[in-house]
Amino acid sequence: MANRIKELREKQATLVTEARERLDQITGVTDETRAKELETQHDAAMAEHDRIDKLIEREENLAKLEQRQEEQRARQRPTGRDTQTPGEDDGDGKLGYREVFHKFLSHGADPSELEPEERAILRAGTAAKAEFRAQSVGTTTAGGFTVPTELANEIVKTMKAWGPMYDEDICTVLNTASGNPIKLPTVDDTGVPAVKHTENTPLTDDGGSDATFGQKSLDAYVYDTEFVRFSMELAQDSIFNMEALLGALLGERLARIANKELTTGDGAGDPNGVVTASSLGKTAAATAAITGDEIIDLLHSVNSAYRRSPKARFMFADTTLAAIRKLKDGQGNYLWAMGDIKTNQPGTLLGYPYSINDDMDALAAAKKIMIFGDLSKYFVRKVGAPVIGVLRERFWPDLGIAGLIRFDGELGDTAAVKHLITAAS
Repeated sequence: MANRIKELREKQATLVTEARERLDQITGVTDETRAKELETQHDAAMAEHDRIDKLIEREENLAKLEQRQEEQRARQRPTGRDTQTPGEDDGDGKLGYREVFHKFLSHGADPSELEPEERAILRAGTAAKAEFRAQSVGTTTAGGFTVPTELANEIVKTMKAWGPMYDEDICTVLNTASGNPIKLPTVDDTGVPAVKHTENTPLTDDGGSDATFGQKSLDAYVYDTEFVRFSMELAQDSIFNMEALLGALLGERLARIANKELTTGDGAGDPNGVVTASSLGKTAAATAAITGDEIIDLLHSVNSAYRRSPKARFMFADTTLAAIRKLKDGQGNYLWAMGDIKTNQPGTLLGYPYSINDDMDALAAAKKIMIFGDLSKYFVRKVGAPVIGVLRERFWPDLGIAGLIRFDGELGDTAAVKHLITAAS
């Protein structure tokens, strides 16, 4: 996988070089037709660059998911009403329902292959209310597409990047085992000055210089994927491990909702998203465009105390990055600079790193299309790890899988992160 990622990054470097060559050919004497042709070639190269970016991200995310699943399999299986049934192995050496169930499936769902004791254990898990909606072999869109007479051992899966807000290298992440509220004390003393002292004059003691404290709260909001059912036949007949495949898809669903809420959540029964919580830094003159000077103004609207943070960065949608890539300073230098693939150095904007977050608004009227600041001041609270659960007894003879995630987010210091908003009209 490392070699694959290296090859992709090298291809990106070639594309950026080609794209810059196209733009550099556009001068004041270039005719309009040729200029449009060069711009089209530049945009095509950058589109391919972005496509490769997503491929790299998918490769890295897949590696993380595979490692996480391996770690989960190594943990002890949890017990509970849905996972522990009469006769299931509880550590005393008795036959377990799960073991009998898999033996039943591996023998072609033939009860005669089971011992009397095993059949009794199997029957104990079938007392569940019948449901008739399910993904199945017989319906193509419900799973049958994966069970044709002959199928390549590869599935074409549509992908979508979900963003950076769950990344510990970007935000401050608090991992907790329970969901009890966490209180964040705050204080802003930057507007309270010290004063010159006059000899033999008593110090002022009127309370006007007292520190004022505040408090913010991190709760634990729960989001779920709803149940996805799949039939016993699909589990047996598909050349894919349907439990693992659906589990990975549901994990991505949870990741997408987490990033969305941590980006634009309104803070009312939901996380207070970083864009929502940020303060105004700059208003653009246009409704659907930005200039290099406006980006510089946004950067300097954030106090230099925050700009020195190792987690200071820009954040914007991928479509906004496409517009930024074409911007130059007064000396003709591009504001955007590609990183060095040899040292694994990411791209930068005005010397600062940036993150692509497609849950942010694209260029349009009155939209907060860019933020900048010290994102370590944005706190993400994770309660445990995302949970993917498979129920076998409840949906017998089919299976059901669902995912849950608990989290919250809050900007501890609104002066640390500011946004650039486009003009209203």
